[in-house]
Amino acid sequence: MDDKLKKLLRIVVEDVIKTGEAVGSQRLVETYGLDMSPATIRNWFGVLEEEGYLLQLHTSAGRLPTEQGYRFYLEELMSAYDLQRKDVLEMQRAAAELERKADALRRMARAMSEMTRDAVLYADRDMHAYAAGIANLLSQPEFMDRDRLMHLGETLDRMDETLDRLASMRFDEPTPLIGSDCPFGEGCGSVFLTMHDGSLFGILGPMRMDYQRGIALLRAAKHLAEDDETTNDDV
Repeated sequence: MDDKLKKLLRIVVEDVIKTGEAVGSQRLVETYGLDMSPATIRNWFGVLEEEGYLLQLHTSAGRLPTEQGYRFYLEELMSAYDLQRKDVLEMQRAAAELERKADALRRMARAMSEMTRDAVLYADRDMHAYAAGIANLLSQPEFMDRDRLMHLGETLDRMDETLDRLASMRFDEPTPLIGSDCPFGEGCGSVFLTMHDGSLFGILGPMRMDYQRGIALLRAAKHLAEDDETTNDDV
C-alpha cells in the first residue's frame, strides 16, 4: 500500500476508535490539518474502499474501517502506546494489600474495565471465570443491533467454555482477535494474554476498541503479577 494511503487509513481507524463515528473528508482536513483537499481525500477513500479497507454505509455518509482495515492497522500501522502514570498507579492500587493473587487479578480486571470502558475477562488456571464491565460493553452503540446483542449474550452465557478453548491456545504476548477470529462475535474486538501462572486475561469491546491501550494495560498487568510473584518468592 502507498505510504499516503497507509497514513490516511491509520488516521481513519484511530479517529473511529476515538469517536465511534464514520469519518468524513472535510472533518479529517479540519481536525488533522492535512495538506490536501477534501476532494483528494474522497478519491483516496474510494481507493481504500475498492481494496476492501473502508466501507460507506450510504452515499452521504463518511467511511468506517472494515475488518480487513482493522487487521491491516493492527499488523502494519499501530504504534506502541505508553500508559500514563496514573493508569499504572491505579492498577498498582488495585493489586495492593491482597493476600490472594487471584483476588488481586480480579481487582485489576475491574480497574482495567473502568479505564477502558470495555469488558475485561479473567480466568484462573482452573478456568474459573470472572468478568468486569459487561455493562460497559453493552452500552456501546454497536450493540444496539438486536441480532449482534443476542449473539454476544449467547456467547457470554457460554463464557466458561469459550475461555477454556482460549486457554488452550496460550497467548505469550497480548494478541488481538477481531471480527471473524473473535470468539465473542464478528462485531467484536478483543485482546488476550496468558499470565505466567497459566491464567488468562482478556479485554473485550467493539471492533473499534482501543487496541493500543488494551495491549499496554495487559502488559502492565502481567508485569505487576510477575513482580508480585518475585516479591513473595523473596520473602
